[in-house]
Amino acid sequence: MAPPEPAVPAGPPAKPWYRQLYFWVLTAIVTGIATGWLWPAAGAALGPVGTTFVAAIKMLIAPIVFLTIVTGIGGVDSLGRVGRVGLKSLAYFQAGTLLALLLGLLAVNVFQPGVGVHADPGGLRLEGDAARYADRGSDQSWWHFLTDLVPSSAAGAFAEGNVLQVIFFSVLFGVALKTVGPAGQPIVDGVARLGTVVFKILHYVMLAAPVGAFGAMAYTIGTYGVSTLTSLGRLIALFYGTSLVFVVVVLGGVTALLRISFFRLLHHLREEFLLVLGTSSSESALPRLMVKLEGLGIRRDIVGLTVPTGYSFNLDGSSIYLSLAAVYIAQATDTPLGLGRQLGLLAVMLLTSKGSGGVTGAGFIALAATLSAVGTVPAAGLMLIFGVDKFMSECRALTNLAGNSVATLVVARWERVLDSARVNEILRAGRTARPLTRSPDPVPRRSAHN
Repeated sequence: MAPPEPAVPAGPPAKPWYRQLYFWVLTAIVTGIATGWLWPAAGAALGPVGTTFVAAIKMLIAPIVFLTIVTGIGGVDSLGRVGRVGLKSLAYFQAGTLLALLLGLLAVNVFQPGVGVHADPGGLRLEGDAARYADRGSDQSWWHFLTDLVPSSAAGAFAEGNVLQVIFFSVLFGVALKTVGPAGQPIVDGVARLGTVVFKILHYVMLAAPVGAFGAMAYTIGTYGVSTLTSLGRLIALFYGTSLVFVVVVLGGVTALLRISFFRLLHHLREEFLLVLGTSSSESALPRLMVKLEGLGIRRDIVGLTVPTGYSFNLDGSSIYLSLAAVYIAQATDTPLGLGRQLGLLAVMLLTSKGSGGVTGAGFIALAATLSAVGTVPAAGLMLIFGVDKFMSECRALTNLAGNSVATLVVARWERVLDSARVNEILRAGRTARPLTRSPDPVPRRSAHN
């Protein structure tokens, strides 16, 4: 007879709905939209409110990534396990990126939103922020995410908030602590205690989340106007629809194979999704996402390596945007783009989609880098979509968040430490279990299929 499943540790009593963070963030988003629509000048002036909140979150990302990775590596019983987790994460990221790019190409070829626009490339001029982002994109080579991986100084990686460089240093630091043996254990314990303090700071910062979401949404609507949404409505609708199909069908199918309720998972992460929707930045939810995934019983080293790395290498929403936008520009400028050239675009986008997470205008910069590298689609066509790029950034960030959440579950299953029954029990209870600070023994294969 199989032993009974371990009980889910009881969390704090559930708060009333009107005291939940998601309620106040949602209220702030609606209020921000109304403010930007009714009083555009006032809405546009609220931009610093949103950017200040996002800056406060970004202030904590590098320390949280460092502390999580170091304590995760310090808690594993084998350094080989760390290497396995990293390689499996990268393999899944590449497969997810390829599926997202292919889905975007399929959608834009079937619905052809740019056909009939007949824009003259010679009459298009890149100006303002569009020109600045395009210049940054044209300066990036396909291998830039590899050459930028090693920081010039450890302090510089933290000061600049470069997540990839922080990951690189954190892994080296954690491996070094593990290899020195007992001498490194006090430092691991100290890092774990420091993590408790940093997450308490995060709790204080999150109290301002509704204010930040209000300011960011009011600025977006007040600056760009609701009418901007209708000017390129077909492209926007296709992008949102394609992303929804990817999330529900592809990611939902993956979680179904894991025997985990996908919609309960989305509900469990509702506060993070609303935060991303309000701020247009998936980074704003990264620290809380890591905490919640650990609370589902996922090993700390898996969360610490998969989630931050996924923010640079597993950008499903950005990949869909790249393929849709590139072919849309070709259609709108009457640029012939046959199957061979589209496959060439796909190969380049597999590389240019990496390493841009967390950079302002990251999706637009990656698109500019793609068009500059290929040369078959006029880069000046970027001006056609720049006006509505802000409204598509929310969808990119939401899809990226969903993709990285599912990726962490997949890697945990691949490592045979995902207890699907326990995860579903936590999701049904609606409470987060106490995070695992040490690595549990691998879950037998049979329990993962219960």
